[in-house]
This record gives sequence, structure tokens and C-alpha cells, in this order.
Amino acid sequence: MESIIDLKFLSRKTRIIIFDLLALGGIYLIPGISHFLSFPLYYIDPMRFMLILSLVYTNRSNTFFIASTLPVFSLLISAHPSLIKSLIICAELTLNVWLFYRFSKNIKNNFIPIALSIIIAKVFYYSAKYLSINSSLLIDELFSTPLYIQISTIVLFSGFVNLIQSRR
Repeated sequence: MESIIDLKFLSRKTRIIIFDLLALGGIYLIPGISHFLSFPLYYIDPMRFMLILSLVYTNRSNTFFIASTLPVFSLLISAHPSLIKSLIICAELTLNVWLFYRFSKNIKNNFIPIALSIIIAKVFYYSAKYLSINSSLLIDELFSTPLYIQISTIVLFSGFVNLIQSRR
């Protein structure tokens, strides 16, 4: 079945640029959409969602680019999250990507490498956030997203990566 928009005629570089612009646009619109829906979209981890899409549909270097720039872009356009939290999220997402590529070299089922990389990155994030809160660098609550939602997104994102990667 033919898709409505066939991007195969575009060069790989052009597709990556289009993806990056859509990812940045999506992050730009998240606060407005959250307000409109009266639902905190940060619960579904939109930066990690963009990271997962980049991991599946672009290349390694672009995925690292997305991981390291989305939190800073969000800070610049919406003043959220704070600078300290943005830096922690940059490190977390970059660690997430690095661990995924590291684990996926040895584990063929992509569900396990992506799930493990997300879990380890989240442990890093909450450790860094805890230290930042305790040292008064950050004024925030430690857990703002309920644990059951975080577990659900890990399972959904991991299943998505495994499904798409196994089809290739």
C-alpha cells in the first residue's frame, strides 16, 4: 500500500533535517498542547519519545544530537526545565543513547537493550536530581511523574523499538 507522503525520494540527509525540525517543533508545541488538553504531556516523556523516534528512523550521530539539544532547546524557548534540570536531562538522554548502542552490540532482541538503557539512564537522572535538590541547586520534587506511567512508557518505547528494528 502506498503512503500518502513518500519521503523515499528525499536524500537521507534531507529526511534527517526534516525529522529534526519536526522534533524541535513538537517540543516547542508541548506546553501549549498540554495546556489545551489539560493533561501534563511531560508524563509521556516527550523528549525520550523524540529520542526513540530518532533512534529508529535516523542515524546514530543524529540521535546523539537530538539527545543533547532537545532539553536545551526546550529551556531556550519555554524557560522550562530549569538550566540544571536541562543539563541533567541532556546527560540522561545522551547516556540512554550510548547505552542502547553499547548493549545492542551484544543483545539481538532490541527490547532488552532499550529497556535497560532507559532504566539505567533514569537511575542516573534521579540520582543527579536528588543530589541537585539536596545541594540546593534545584528546587523541585524528586518524582513528578508517577512510577506506573514511567514503567508503562519504558515498556511501550521498548516494544516500539523492538518491533521496528525486528522488521528491518
